[in-house]
Formats: sequence, structure tokens, C-alpha cells
Amino acid sequence: MADQQQQFYILLGNLMSPDNNVRKQAEETYDTILGQNKVTFLLQAIRDASAAEEVKQMGAVLLRRLLSSSFEEIYPGLTLEMQTVIKTELLTSIQQETSPNIRKKVCDIAAELTRNLIDDDGNNQWPEVLKFLFDSVNSDSVTLRESALHIFWNFPGIFGNQQQHYMEVIKRMLVQCMQDQENPHIRTLAARAAASFVLSNESNSALLKHFSDLLPGLLQAVNDSCYQSDDSVLKSLVEIADTAPKYLRPNLEATLQLCLKLCADTNLTNMQRQLALEVIVTLSETAAAMLRKHTAIVAQSVPQMLAMMVDLEEDDEWAMADELEDDDFDSNAVAGESALDRIACGLGGKIILPMIKQHIMQMLQNPDWKFRHAGLMALSAIGEGCHQQMEAILQEIVSFVLLFCSDAHPRVRYAACNAIGQMATDFAPTFQKKFHDKVISALLQTMEDQSNPRVQAHAAAALINFTEDCPKSLLIPYLDSLVQHLHVIMVAKLQELIQKGTKLVLEQVVTSIASVADTAEEKFVPYYDLFMPSLKHIVENGVQKELRLLRGKTIECISLIGLAVGKEKFMPDASAVMQLLLKTQTDFNDLEDDDPQISYMISAWARMCKILGKEFQQYLPVVMGPLMKTASIKPEVALLDTQDMENISEDDGWEFVNLGDQQSFGIKTAGLEEKATACQMLVCYAKELKEGFVEYTEQVVKLMVPLLKFYFHDGVRVAAAESMPLLLECARVRGPEYLTQMWHFMCDALIKAIGTEPDSDVLSEIMHSFAKCIELMGDGCLNNEHFEELGGILKGKLEEHFKNQELRQTKRQDEDYDEEVEESLQDEDENDVYILTKVSDVLHSVFSSYKEKVLPWFEQLLQLIVQLICPTRPWADRQWGLCIFDDVVEHCSPASFKYAEYFLRPMLQSLCDTSSEVRQAAAYGVGVMAQYGGETYRPFCTEAIPLLVRVIQAADSRAKENVNATENCISAVGKVMRFRPECVNVNEILPHWLSWLPLNEDKEEAVHTFDFLCDLIESNNPIVLGLDNANLPKIFLIIADGVANESIKSEDACSKRLANVVRQVQVSAGLWTQCVSTLNETQQKAIKDLLNTA
Repeated sequence: MADQQQQFYILLGNLMSPDNNVRKQAEETYDTILGQNKVTFLLQAIRDASAAEEVKQMGAVLLRRLLSSSFEEIYPGLTLEMQTVIKTELLTSIQQETSPNIRKKVCDIAAELTRNLIDDDGNNQWPEVLKFLFDSVNSDSVTLRESALHIFWNFPGIFGNQQQHYMEVIKRMLVQCMQDQENPHIRTLAARAAASFVLSNESNSALLKHFSDLLPGLLQAVNDSCYQSDDSVLKSLVEIADTAPKYLRPNLEATLQLCLKLCADTNLTNMQRQLALEVIVTLSETAAAMLRKHTAIVAQSVPQMLAMMVDLEEDDEWAMADELEDDDFDSNAVAGESALDRIACGLGGKIILPMIKQHIMQMLQNPDWKFRHAGLMALSAIGEGCHQQMEAILQEIVSFVLLFCSDAHPRVRYAACNAIGQMATDFAPTFQKKFHDKVISALLQTMEDQSNPRVQAHAAAALINFTEDCPKSLLIPYLDSLVQHLHVIMVAKLQELIQKGTKLVLEQVVTSIASVADTAEEKFVPYYDLFMPSLKHIVENGVQKELRLLRGKTIECISLIGLAVGKEKFMPDASAVMQLLLKTQTDFNDLEDDDPQISYMISAWARMCKILGKEFQQYLPVVMGPLMKTASIKPEVALLDTQDMENISEDDGWEFVNLGDQQSFGIKTAGLEEKATACQMLVCYAKELKEGFVEYTEQVVKLMVPLLKFYFHDGVRVAAAESMPLLLECARVRGPEYLTQMWHFMCDALIKAIGTEPDSDVLSEIMHSFAKCIELMGDGCLNNEHFEELGGILKGKLEEHFKNQELRQTKRQDEDYDEEVEESLQDEDENDVYILTKVSDVLHSVFSSYKEKVLPWFEQLLQLIVQLICPTRPWADRQWGLCIFDDVVEHCSPASFKYAEYFLRPMLQSLCDTSSEVRQAAAYGVGVMAQYGGETYRPFCTEAIPLLVRVIQAADSRAKENVNATENCISAVGKVMRFRPECVNVNEILPHWLSWLPLNEDKEEAVHTFDFLCDLIESNNPIVLGLDNANLPKIFLIIADGVANESIKSEDACSKRLANVVRQVQVSAGLWTQCVSTLNETQQKAIKDLLNTA
């Protein structure tokens, strides 16, 4: 055994070897040792006084990891004796170990073991550890007190179901240690342990209240530890602000004052000052309403953020730099700017803008460039949060910012471009509409700053932001001037690239050209030949590694110009461009994974597909390989505990989510955006190529279905959902059997995703796609299990909808409730209603596919839908509840009548509702009753007519907010006359109905009314045609308006019938002249178009 132990020590040494091969070999050997043996060897290593410190340390780390990751596999299989040995040895080691570092690591093992020894009922299966805690905390030995606090900090849930029983003891223990005047280290540890305990009980408000008197001591410890170069307690305070902000309420003033003091103290490190600021900023996000009551302190924190933003270095090389290094996230300037952005979003512009406006104005007048730079960057930062308030004074802000485009200092000019670019995005399209002339000329002028490439490039970047959101009609007048400027700069910078190898400005200008073309569309055709040769030249010749980004952006530019100018203009170059792309593509396998060209290439292919349409199919074999490879990227993930976290920083491209209980989930974000882009492009191919994509449907569906659960990136899940109905459409060509197989492969996963998706935007996409799939597959596509699961999920969504409304009502009673809280509650409400619309979509697809067969299944949801249409519910609930019953009537009649007692009265009463959306849903319901309901609905059609007429004849019935509801009422009256003439005096109503036509807004209902109009004209209805055809001019007017408003489309069957009516009149010259003479020019053209197309 001793010999084996020696070998194990050598193995531990090799696991720490700097030589990769030795280490890899050792890891493989370590993995082959049986779990139970590992425990024995590792414990022996930790307890061996003669072993080297680093060997013991490595042993401790590995034992903790083993218990953390494989407890269930190993520990229960050990003999009882061995389990007892482990427990005893750990506690003995803590008492005897002389090295503080090893002792701390053994405490971590003890905490990890206890965490796993709390059973499902909350019993701690290791009572000795609790006794050890109590004894140690009361011991005279400082090291034992430290150890006890360390274990409690690491696992504050150690008392399990006895916590309530020991509450006073826990509190006394923490208070006593936080007051230890002789040992600052104990005070710090106790404060961290107290914070950890509060965090692990964040939702227990009674406990938080009970422990609120520990907060002053905790704040004292934050202060003291910071001045001993330890920011661990301050980090705990940030966590409390993030997770349990209400805990701070009784001492909020003191908390904020302390953070303000630390933030302002330049003797502290930047990191500590930024953490102190982080507490305030985090509270603005997690407890905005609470913080808004302390505006005086918030107002004092704003100058601190601005002061950090002034903390910039002089750098003579700055303006000429050709590589943009990433922002230094540890710098005060970046931290200050980010804090300002977040606090403005958190607390809102009403509070922040008045606080900051004067400061910014003063900074912009400061002779020191750093202040002017910071003032402009601050304006950029607050745009999103102060949107409403800044929009009111945009004129004044923009005029002021534009002055700085010609500031003496290049970095101030850069900041001015930054502010313009940011405002162009934040305030689009108002910004573009109001300031296009000034902004475009200022940016073009700044782009001519040849001696400062960084400024030039940033002006070009701001121009991109401006044109991206600029309405086409506004940009066209400047097109000539924009294009000339961009061309001159591009030519000059191409020369520079060839002579000096500089590329920064060229990278941006190429994208500016793309953005202008993208907005100008076909108006860019005259300039096409000016740019295309140079752009092709860059792609052909810019093959060096340092030109990868330029080449990628140029590929993007070419494809965007192609898309803008259209197939006809682009076609002569298309095959040359495709060859260039294919060449890059064939070298694709040599590209490194992080090559920026990859994502540009992938997007460019999709644009080429849009331009070439079906002709693109021939390139699929080359394109799909790399695209599938990128879409299949698997991110690196890791489950880490707090100890491991200390060795990894977020700068290495890792992002972390805190899972609580001292554990974090890490993911390496490299490649995630590329993966999302690639998935989006697969969607694009399926949409554009349809049956041309059928060869690839199987491999794509196998990739996409599991991605519905890819929780690391919303965009990937959205693309996966969007792809499903499109892939089914592509697969149709292969026949019903292949189609059904594919549907079976995706159906389960789609239903499950509706049940588990956490993000409401993604959820609505998944539900929308599921509904489209059902419409596509039709009757029989769901089996009993599917129905059962779907019913349960939809029921859950509806119940959650009501529960969320109640929760919002509760929040309205909260002591911190104010109008900003109301705004965010309204947003939540809109989100909820959006999900309700998707529930309605899914039910619509089920009803329209299965008809009345599905009604027994629907009954489990019936009472919830009835609840939606209660008169006391918000209008959106009533609207969507009625829409669901409309579907029941439309698709499941006459059987639907058995539910009439639940919805008929509310539906008729809703015809006169104050909400136009509710009126519209009710009117549509009357129309489908007449059309599909059957005999039993007759009396209700009769009863509805006067109510419908009253809505139509109301004074403001054609106002913008009412017009859709009114048109549905007109259509419903038409349907009753057409399908249930016995319910109404048709001769009396018909002249009125004719006077209400045409319908211009609701295109679907317009088709119904025109169909009925054709019936009436073709049967020579005397009321419609009038005496001696006197009404024909009026009918012409209705038809002309319908065509002009695109309410009649050439593919609609009724357009042929209407054209025939017009042709019959054409035969009689006098009548024709009479009819046409009343029409204006647009209407006459519409009649001509109708005759030509139908």
C-alpha cells in the first residue's frame, strides 16, 4: 500500500506538470483509478505530514472535486467504517493542519461533504460537523474560529431542517465574530458568512428582517476590509444588491453613503472603486423603485461616474492605430460609461437626465479634452435609458454635439461621431427625419480627416448607423454626394493599403457603402459600376491573414449591393462573384475557427440565394458542408464551484451564470454568434429554395430539433423553431410518407419546447411555428399522447396568465410602487398578452385541422377561456377569448352550439364594447355564426343586426382606432344577408350596406364583401343596381377603390367576376362614359389595371 501511495504522489506531481504531455498522461492514469481508491489515496495525501505542500494542496482540490461531481457514484458504495474514517479525518485535519492554505482547502472538502449529506427531508447525516462548528466558534483558537466561519460561508445551508431551531444561535455566532476587535480577519470572514447566509435565504422575508440588524456590522466590515486590500466583503455586498436587495432597505441610506465614499476615494484600487459603484448600479436594476426614493444620493453618484470617464491616458499613437484593440474592461473610463448606461436604463430618464444634464454641459466647455470626450461619451451612454426625455430636447443636443465634429482634439471628434452614431440608433427614425442635412454633411466632412484614420473610420461607422435606419426617401437626395465622397475615400484608402498596408478606414468605408446601397435599393444601380471592380479586386487580392476582416466585410458589401440593385443588374457579375466566393469556400477548411470571414461568407451565400433564387441550387453541395459545420458548433461548457472560479477570468471568453450554492455554470462564448448566423441561413435556404432544398432536409432537421433546447443562445432556438414548418414544406415533394416521418421526428420536441421554453420572445416563435406545422400537416397529425401533453401545457399557460395578472396587482400594492414600476408592469402585461395570442394561434390550427372531433379535448380548457371573456377582465383577455370562441364556431359547427350558453351573451354584449379590438372579435363571431353556425344560431343573427348597425353608424366609426372593428361589423351584416337572409329585412338593409362600402383596412373581410357584391350584381339585384342602373357609377367607385387599396388582388376569384361586370358596362358606351367620368385619375387607372390582369 505504501508503495502504491508513493506512486500516487508521483502521479499528483505529474498532474501539476507544466509539460502538456506529462500532464495529459497523468490525467488519463488518474481517470482509470477506481473512485473508492481515489478517496483513500487522496485522504492519505492530505493527512501525510511528510508530503510536500503542493502535493497535499493538489490532493485537497481533487478530493473536493470528486465529492462535488461524483458523490452519488462513490460515497454510498463505501463501507460504513470508511465513511466514518473520512468524516473523522477531515475534522481532525482541520484541527491539526498547520498550513493555512491546506486548512482552508480541507474546510472546503468538509463543506462539500456536508452539502451532499443533507437528505431529501433536510436532515444533516453528519451531526458531528454541527457540534464541531459550535465548539470551534466558541473556541479560543483563532484558526478554529476561522475554519468554522469558512465552512459556514461555503455552505450556509449546513443546518438543514434544524435552521429555524438554531436561528438565534446562528445570529449570535455571527454577531459575536463580527465584533471581534482583536482579529480583523475574523470580522471579515464573519461578514462574508453573514452575507452568504442572507443570500441562501433570499426569498425568506421574515428571516431577512430578523437579520437586518447585522447589516451595520456588515457595512463596517466592507469599509475595513477595503482598506486592508481585501474586496471580498464588498463583492458579497454586490451579490446582496443583486439577489436580495430588499435586505438592504432598513439601512439603504447607510449602504449608499458607504459605497459613494469608497467610490470617491482615489487611494483605493480601481477595482474596489468600481465594485462600490456596482452596488448602486445593481440596485438601480434590481430595486429601482426602492432606489428612486433616495435620489439625493443617486445624484451624488452621477459625478463619480463622470469622473471615472475622465480617467483617460494620453496616447500619441492613438489617432494612427490601425488595429482596434478591445476596450480595456478594467479601466475606469469603460466602467463609468457602462454604469451610466445601466443606471439610466434602471431608474429612467425622468430621474437621471435632470441630474446629469448640467454636468455634461459643463464638461463640454472644459478646456481639457478628456472632459469634453467624457461629456460626449456620457451623452451616448444615457440615450437608451433617457429616451423619452432626450427626444424632447433632441434639437438642442444634436446642434451642440455637431459642433464637436470639428473640435481641435481628434479624440473629441471621435467621441462626437460616437454620440451621433449612438443617437442615430437610439432615436431612429426621428433623428434621421429631423437632422439628415446637418448630420450627413458633418459626417462626410469628418471622414475627410486624412491625418487621423481612427476618426475617419469612426465617422464612417456613424454613417452606417445613420443609413441603416434612414427612410429611403430621405437618403435619395443625398445619394450623389454620399457616393462621390465614399468613392474618393475608398480609392485613396486602397492606395494606402497597397503602399502602407493600413486598412482600418477601408474596413469601415466598405461597410458604409454596403449600408447606403442596402437603404437606396434600386436607386443604387447608376453607381454600381463605380464600386464593383474595386470591391472584386479586394476580395481577389486581399488574401493575407491580417486582411481577413477587410475581405469578409468586402464580401458582405458585394452581396448587399447585389441584393440592392437586383438580379438584372447583378447577373453579369454574379458568376464571377460566385467563383470568388467558391474559391474562398474551398479554402474554407484551412480557415481557422475564429476567422471573421466565416460569418460574412455564410451571410453572403444566403444573400446570393435570395438574388439567384432557384439558380442557386447548383451551389448547395459546396455551401452546405461548412454551413452545417458552423451550425453544429458545440460550445465549451463547465460546471465550476467558487474555488475553481477564482482561477478563470471572464476575459478568456468565458461567461458565467451563478447557480447559487457556491456553483457557477460557465460557457465559452466563442463561435456562438457564428452558430446562430449559420442556423438563420439554413432557415433562409429552406424558405427561398423550397423543394430545391429537399436533399438536405433530413440532415438539417436532425441538427435543428435538438437545438430547440440550446439554452445558451436565444437566436439559435428561434432559428430552430422557424425552420420546422419550412422544412416540412421542402419535404412535401418526397411524398406523404417522408413528410409524416419528418413530422414525427419534430413533433414531440416542439410540444416539449412549448412547455419548457423560459424566454417569452422565443416561446412565441416556437408556438407560432408549431401552429403552422399543424395547419400544414392537417387532420390526424397529433396522436393521443400529443393531445394530452399539449392540453396540459396550454392549460398551464392560461393559468400562468391569470396568476401573473394577480402578481402584478400585488406589486401595485407594494410600498415602492410608482409610475415607473407601472410602466414595467405594463411591459410585462404586453408580453403576457403576446403569449395569449400564440395560445389562440395554436388552438386555431387545431380547430381548423380537426374540426368538431377535437371538442371533447378542448373541454379541459373551456372554463379558462370562459374566464377570459368575463366583463371584468382586461380588454386584451376578452379580445383573445372571443377569438378562440370565433374559431370554435367557424370550424366546429353545428356542434359548437353546445357551448353557446358560455359565449353567446358575452359576444353580443361585446359588439358595443368600449374597446375596438373587442368589438372586432365579436363582430367577426357574428359573421361566422351566419356563415357556418347552422340553424341554431338564427335568432342570434337577428338580434345582432341592430347592434352592428349602431356601431357602423356611430359618428367616429371610421376613426383610425375604430375602423377595423367597423369594417368587421359591415362584413358581418353582409354575411347575415348572404347566408341567413331569413334573419333580416334584406331590402331595407341593402342600400345602407352598399353605402358603407368599400372596406379598405381589413383585406380578408373585403374579399367577402366583394364576393357578395358580385352575387348581387350577377343576379341583377334591383336594389343594388338601382332604377335604370343608376347605382352603377357608385359601384364603379367601390370597385376602383378596392383595386387601388389592394383590397382586391388579381389572384382572388372575385377579381375576375368584377372585371366581367366592368366589361358588360363597357359594351354600352353612354353608360361607360357616365361611370368613368365620376372617377379620379387613380381610380381610372385601377379600373384599367383590373381589366388587364383579371
